[in-house]
Parts: sequence; structure tokens; C-alpha cells
Amino acid sequence: MNDLVEVDRAEIHILVDNATDGLSSTPINVEGEFAFQNRRGLRASSDRCLCCAVHGLSCLVTVERGSTRHAVLFDSGPEEYAFERNTTRLGVELGDVEGIVLSHGHWDHAGAMKLALQRIRGGNGGRTVPFHVHPGMFRQRGVRLPDGGVRLMDDVPSIAELEGLGAEIVSTTAPQHLLDDMFHVSGEIPRVTPFERGLPNQVRRTDDGRGWEPDELLMDERWLAVNVKDKGLVVLSACSHAGIVNVLTHAQASFPGVKLHAVLGGLHLSGTNEKIIPETVAAMRSFGLAQIGAGHCTGWRAMAALAQAFGDDVLAPSAVGKRYWF
Repeated sequence: MNDLVEVDRAEIHILVDNATDGLSSTPINVEGEFAFQNRRGLRASSDRCLCCAVHGLSCLVTVERGSTRHAVLFDSGPEEYAFERNTTRLGVELGDVEGIVLSHGHWDHAGAMKLALQRIRGGNGGRTVPFHVHPGMFRQRGVRLPDGGVRLMDDVPSIAELEGLGAEIVSTTAPQHLLDDMFHVSGEIPRVTPFERGLPNQVRRTDDGRGWEPDELLMDERWLAVNVKDKGLVVLSACSHAGIVNVLTHAQASFPGVKLHAVLGGLHLSGTNEKIIPETVAAMRSFGLAQIGAGHCTGWRAMAALAQAFGDDVLAPSAVGKRYWF
């Protein structure tokens, strides 16, 4: 898979995230929500221009090579209200989206997928949309509680529902290149670190649908990457249930000789994973990243540790409406 085409430019626009922060200063290659809106011609500040933050993630990834331009939607966030509000207020042209990648089978990344499909096809003349999934995403999931019970998670939209709305399902566990080989979707992520152990107490329905089985590794999770000329690999890891060190190790192994330039997304170092923050931050140093756009499920304790370790030159926390370009 070393033939991933170099692109001249990549832009990542955060459509949904856990935080909103339009005021903080940003690196030169990052534009906050308010600055972006001002550049678009915002005439007055009011509640009518604000995006909203919710627990989830959605990113629009656009690349350019010469006169060729492609756009992919990476996840949709948890629910339709935030996705519609934010894409409308950010002036996002969803009709430009040529493919969708669902990172893994959790509701906070897939809850607005049906609306996203409708909006994309409403803007592209009704064409079908390639929709890239792992076949393991569609089992019912839950979390095992201390009393032995299971707290259910909302299901992601089914293949039948997605196809009914114009999705062209591409279901595979193998890595893929998309859109003139300018995007890479990983295969299953090898688990090689001793400390990254997935999501404790995660369970899924058994094949017969009658019981529950452990699913802490969430093997359906995958990362998305682009290779930017003179910079290197920009990796999007939506939740990092595999562990961000495992993700970056896999990305490095998938493209030997290509520098890792940046990683964006949720690092899932909140909740029960707070205990592995020191090991994770220490291990991330070895990749020589130029930028870390951490957000979503990273958690404030991990964000503080990343700031301490990498400083403002590297850490550029994600927030709704932010644009990163490379």
C-alpha cells in the first residue's frame, strides 16, 4: 500500500466535537470557528451564528493535487441536530463529499449518518455515495455494569438503512485507497503495546443474538490518512480505542519511509483510560509529530499532560468549526 499519492494540500474541518472554542489563539495552519466565520463575511455576532458542541466527532477532509480535488466525510457525530446546525452555520458544501468513512460502530460517530447521506445526495444530484465500513460495526453493543447488567448503546444505522438512503456499501477488513489513491483507510489495527487495552467492559451481542460477549478491543476501528507533499502522513483517529500509540505504530508500519506529520481526533484517555496517560504521552514522543489535534474523548487530564509534554508548538486541541490545513 506504499503507493498512496502525495497531495499538495489537505484541509480538515471539524464539524462536530465535544468542545467549542472560538477565542483561543491557534497555530498559523489552524483557524478557529470565529476567525473562519469572520473571513466568510460575518456581519454581527449572535446566537444565530454559533455552532454547538456535543459528545462525538465528525470531520470533513478535503485534499488537492494539481487541479484535482476530493472530499471525504469521516464520521457524522452522535445526532442530527448538531450535524445540521454546524454544517449549515459553517457553510459546508456537503454535495462535494465523494465518500464516507465510518471509523467504528459507536453511536457518537454514526448517529447523524442518515441525515448526512440525505444532505450529500441532495447536493450532488442524487448520486450514490461510497460508504466504507468494517463488517463488525453492526453488532448491538453495550457496557457491562458492576452489577452484571448491560447498559445498551444505540445501534449504528444498518446496512439496509444506509443503502436505502443511497449509500454504496464497501464492507471489508482490508486496507483501502480511495479517490485516485489520495486517501487511505486502514485495515484492522494490530495491538502491540502492553498498556493499551481497549475499552474496559465493552460487550457485544453474540452471533446467535441471545447473549453478550467481551468486545474490549473493538477490532472494527480504523484510521484515515492522507500523505501531504513535503510534510508526510496526516492521520485521523476518531476514538483511538485501539490506543493512539498502536494507531501511530500501525500508520508508520503501513508507510515505511513516510514521516508521520500530524494526528487528529479523539485519543480516548478519559474515564478508565486516564491511568495510561503517562505511558501514552511518553510513547507518543517517539513519533516526532509536528502537530497533535486532540479532541473528542481525549479528556482534560490527558490534554493537560500533552500540553506539558509537547507545548503550543505541537498541541493544537480540536474544537467545533476549527480548520486545519497542511
